[in-house]
Amino acid sequence: MASVIGKTVNGRTFYYLAESARVGGAPRVVAQRYLGSAEDIAAALAGERGPAPTPTHTRHLAFGDVGAVWRVLTDLGVVDLVDGLAGPGRSRVSVGTYLALAVARQAVAPESEPGEVDLGEWWAATAAQRFVRPRIDPGALDRRAFWRAMGRLGPERRRLLEAGVLDRLRAEFTEPSEPPEPPEPPEPPEPPEPPEPPEPAEPAEPAGPVLVLDVPHFTTYAGPPDADAAPGADGSADEPWPAGLAAAVTLDGAVPLTAELYRHGDPATTAFTALSERLAARYAGLGGQAPVTVVVDAGQSAEVDFAARTGRHFVASLPLTDHPELAARPASGRRAVDRDRFPGVTALDTRARVAGVDRRVVLVHSAALRAAQTQALARDLSSATRRLADLAGSLERRTLHRSRDQVAAEVARITRFRWVERVLSTSLTGGPAGGDEGLRLRWKVDEAALTRLRHEVFGKQVLVTDHEDWSVADVLTAYRARYRLESTLRQFVAPVTSAPSPRWRWTDERVAVHSLVCLLATTVAHVMRRRVQHAGIDLSVRDLFTRLAGIEETVVSYPSTGGRPRARRVLVDLDPVQRRLCTVFALEEWAPGPH
Repeated sequence: MASVIGKTVNGRTFYYLAESARVGGAPRVVAQRYLGSAEDIAAALAGERGPAPTPTHTRHLAFGDVGAVWRVLTDLGVVDLVDGLAGPGRSRVSVGTYLALAVARQAVAPESEPGEVDLGEWWAATAAQRFVRPRIDPGALDRRAFWRAMGRLGPERRRLLEAGVLDRLRAEFTEPSEPPEPPEPPEPPEPPEPPEPPEPAEPAEPAGPVLVLDVPHFTTYAGPPDADAAPGADGSADEPWPAGLAAAVTLDGAVPLTAELYRHGDPATTAFTALSERLAARYAGLGGQAPVTVVVDAGQSAEVDFAARTGRHFVASLPLTDHPELAARPASGRRAVDRDRFPGVTALDTRARVAGVDRRVVLVHSAALRAAQTQALARDLSSATRRLADLAGSLERRTLHRSRDQVAAEVARITRFRWVERVLSTSLTGGPAGGDEGLRLRWKVDEAALTRLRHEVFGKQVLVTDHEDWSVADVLTAYRARYRLESTLRQFVAPVTSAPSPRWRWTDERVAVHSLVCLLATTVAHVMRRRVQHAGIDLSVRDLFTRLAGIEETVVSYPSTGGRPRARRVLVDLDPVQRRLCTVFALEEWAPGPH
């Protein structure tokens, strides 16, 4: 019900239109709108209000990206899972809330330095503080308190958190059941039989198989930038910590289910054969029952033999040069893979001998890859010919005092780019063997070799698998899962994660926490992309976050008329795709008003 209430401020009375309702059985004011003073109301009734007040300033808050991330974090129950493991504690902000905030910040503002980020400053610049409950006071978010809270999330609790998130992901990937058929007309009742005991329900599994893959260049944890920094607790200065990541992900969306961070240096523990077996066992230990497929890249052909010997399914890439007969097959033999999922991609599904065994192979041709390789060759060829021209000019002017062998070595360095040496021929003539007198450099582009390269190599890949029942689209999806995961990690994690200050040291616990935050951010991002894709919107993770970041909340502030300054919150104008994204992530629930 609506009523007009008055509030006295500095001896003046201002009026509000209040909407009341029962909340928990008690009457409460659920919304109110400022009307102004008695004079303002009288002027409005007389039509004498005059021109609308001019805003004093505006402020833009992040809404779409942080809202969508928080929606998925809420659906996965990250805060409740962590708080259930770590306990309530005595801090104003719970451990689960701190971790969720760190994950959200890593997803929407990954350029911030780890360890030095001010969560309070970032949180105050988002609209999420308006709709997240319970409210989080930005002033209560302290950097040191964050790391104290993360200290309560030890290895065992992190393992239990991983298991909890995996359970929530099972629910996320559960396919909706078919609608029930209309019931048949009832028949005359028969004597009831004793009911059979119900069978125990099996946990729902992610749709489709699970892939095990390797991201060898996850990041390198570097020490303090100050070379004179004090040594660590063990008496030694920090050294670079090159880290790789082995992960089990879903075929549908490449969503990480479990992962293992490893440190390069020990071949016995970092070989992909050992990593994949440990990760498959770890996934099974968490209750995973979906079949596991090992995904390996070109140059890891030994892993194919390993996977076959251990009974693992596999999808791998083979060097194109090992199968020139496939590369020479005409384009008429290829068929479109999936025009919606893989536009511009065709494939030839056939068989070939791989390491002496008859295998299913798929020759894939991508128009986008062909265009990218053509552009890369043109760029490298231009660079090489320009440097060769400079070298040839120096030889003609006799200003380069090098021996013939030294000049030949320089020519080899210039033409070392991939593909360049196949299409660029050079000749070095004249001059004695021991000097540069009379040396002449000539070169030319072999157009016939360039044509063969474009038609027989560019845009093509050869994939091998033991999945006889998979579609070509599934084989290609499995192979590209690693690049999709690696691309997202590159968006959230820098190739080198430097220590933010001279007093900082990357301990094993800090590395584990930072890796957990980055992996959870990747999981959330891939769940978001999967939801969007299933809604018919095909966007990469980067494009998705760019679109969501454009959904901002604008706070328009008006001058005070004696009471508190007035403000109105609205969303910026949205394009059709952004409106659909709002629907996918139910952002209308948190929107400030009509948009």
